[in-house]
Amino acid sequence: MLNRYKNSEYISLNIKNYVGLNEFNEQLINNNSMPLSANNPDRTSWLHVGKNSDFPIQNIPFGVFLTRDDIITIGTRIGDTAIDLGALHQLGYFEGIPLTDDIFLQDTLNDFIADGRKTWRLVRNRIAEIFDAENEALKNNNPHKETILFRLDEIEMQLPILVGDYTDFYASKEHATNVGTMFRDPENALMPNWVHMPVGYHGRSSSIIPSGIPIHRPQGQTLPEGANQPVFGPSKLVDFELEMAFITTDANDLGEPIPIEETEEYIFGLVLFNDWSARDIQKWEYVPLGPFLGKSFASSMSPWIVTLDALEPFRTESPKQNPKPLEYLQTKGKKSLDINLEVGIQPKGSKETTVSKSNFKYMYWNMAQQLAHHTVNGCPVNAGDMMGSGTISGPTPDSYGSMLELSWKGTKPLKMKDGTERKFINDHDTVIMRGYCQNDDIRIGFGSVKTELLPVFDSKKKK
Repeated sequence: MLNRYKNSEYISLNIKNYVGLNEFNEQLINNNSMPLSANNPDRTSWLHVGKNSDFPIQNIPFGVFLTRDDIITIGTRIGDTAIDLGALHQLGYFEGIPLTDDIFLQDTLNDFIADGRKTWRLVRNRIAEIFDAENEALKNNNPHKETILFRLDEIEMQLPILVGDYTDFYASKEHATNVGTMFRDPENALMPNWVHMPVGYHGRSSSIIPSGIPIHRPQGQTLPEGANQPVFGPSKLVDFELEMAFITTDANDLGEPIPIEETEEYIFGLVLFNDWSARDIQKWEYVPLGPFLGKSFASSMSPWIVTLDALEPFRTESPKQNPKPLEYLQTKGKKSLDINLEVGIQPKGSKETTVSKSNFKYMYWNMAQQLAHHTVNGCPVNAGDMMGSGTISGPTPDSYGSMLELSWKGTKPLKMKDGTERKFINDHDTVIMRGYCQNDDIRIGFGSVKTELLPVFDSKKKK
């Protein structure tokens, strides 16, 4: 066993019955339809959870963090307490669940995600039991708590997955219509194929970063207004894109499509996603092959992956689709999620200004359709692959998901709380995205993704 806590005299790996390990749990190991006991809205935790916390015991997201001892571990969070799952596992608290000894002692979630939904549910259910207010096994074990629990200021969040492949869709009808209206004939804003399939492109993964990592203003070729020759220089139209992204597990072999009714079995969870854009670079380069330098400089994701299981209570109907999709894209039941989203811009040294409030439920093409379409040609999907939703815009101007739309190509500047105006994102602005679901029983949230835009990279300063 990879036991990094072997020098701790209080460790015991023989905790057998502390959380109700019984025949029922053992049966669940071989049962794909196991109940989501972690979602019980009546459950409370012995850890403190604030009234409006995004992370009640019903959430149990997964992430990767660096501890105060400079150890990278896989963890979860309840309230404002981070939980070291590597320590929890080595101390015996996952007894009876078939996990490898090192499953949580890694610097990414990829292997855990590859274990599949059965394992995710068993682990989430067990964590909910361990931290249930009625369970005193860990609650009354101070030496174990000192090893397992961390304040948020004692950890540093990392990128939770090694992103093998990244696909970005273009799935909001409102966004696609707005952009088509600006740059093409308003009467034909949508391209003919858009209402028949989830349009997307294969992006890059090397510049996907976690919240808190600043980015630099990108440079590239642009074509100034009225010019017939391009120029090179910094982008003048750096923009955010309000998106969600879902993370997949190993799903299919080369040549094997995933039927739409099975797609959700392979979706681990979701994150907030800021898919940055340089609009002037993109405008010049995108014909004939689509986005390149205008998109590949950075995308920012929130560090906690909220499982699709945790979001189950917030399912809602998708927008009505007309024309009816082809058979392989037809869904049954509620396939969209009611996730409230907002974007704020915070100039350096000033207060944040909320510039957009939207909702994930506005997406015309849902995740099941996106994954079914992605694999209908036999494209394999692997653990840790990321699928961006595309910009999420709602039906009203205050729900648009990009500065391109909010300022309508710069013709309607937005006023900040400090009195300055924004057409696009300025150097040293921090863009902050938040998202949460809420009903009468619980609130499940994603926290935030925050990214500061720095000036163009200065190679002289690096020396």
